Amino acid sequence: MTLRQTHGPEGAVAVRAGGVRALWAGNPQSVVQRGLLSARSSSWTVVLSGFFEPVFYLASMGIGLGALIGDVETTGGAQVSYAAFIAPALLATSAMNGAIYDSTWNVFFKLNYGKLYEGMLATSLGPLDVALGEILYAMLRGLLYATGFMVIMQLLGLNLAWTAILAIPAVLLIAFGFASLGMAVTSYMKTFQQMDWINFVLLPMFLFSATLYPITVYPEWIQHIIMAFPLWHGVELVRGLTTGILSPAMGWHVLYYVAMIAVGLVFTAKRLRALFLD
Repeated sequence: MTLRQTHGPEGAVAVRAGGVRALWAGNPQSVVQRGLLSARSSSWTVVLSGFFEPVFYLASMGIGLGALIGDVETTGGAQVSYAAFIAPALLATSAMNGAIYDSTWNVFFKLNYGKLYEGMLATSLGPLDVALGEILYAMLRGLLYATGFMVIMQLLGLNLAWTAILAIPAVLLIAFGFASLGMAVTSYMKTFQQMDWINFVLLPMFLFSATLYPITVYPEWIQHIIMAFPLWHGVELVRGLTTGILSPAMGWHVLYYVAMIAVGLVFTAKRLRALFLD
């Protein structure tokens, strides 16, 4: 590890050597602040498009197609309207999309073209500060999408229980998990062609994670594959909260995302350290 020296406001020199100080300076909020300032000059059309996508899905399929389908049985065995069935899935997907966009494409540009992380790590910030700051910023976008969609669900009467309010922290957990893993994967990407693999993975995961129809329509061996998808865990967690059908299995969904967050943070911090500090 190369020693780095940074000068504080009074000219004092702070040396970041090995150990914890090489990874963490306790200042991820400065990275979040930089992202918010940068977003002020960005086009809000792109941001709004991510919010309206699940709304259009809900209107066309939940309300339109739902009139033909009728009620659907959830994993917990309850009968709910088709709109109430897919709305929490779209809520979880909205959080995923918002978090993934900022933690992949934006990070890819900053890492390979903007060279922003190289400048950040030349200061007192450590790799974990940068990783956590970018992930928290991506979470804000996921939370923005999900909160707006949650309001739409409430207006349409699709929040069937008081526990639906807990879907907001659940959405934060989902966004945190996808942002952490997304940034970790992106740190290994070198070309735009490699970035296309992200959409290649996200689209089938959205279609097959019990979002638009129950998982029971698949053969049992396919169900086990779907249950390994992170989005399936998010969909089941949010659906249980919005319908009020709680079960001990929801604890496993939470632990799944906790593991995603831990793995993503560790790999991202190690990757940034290997790229810019070693």
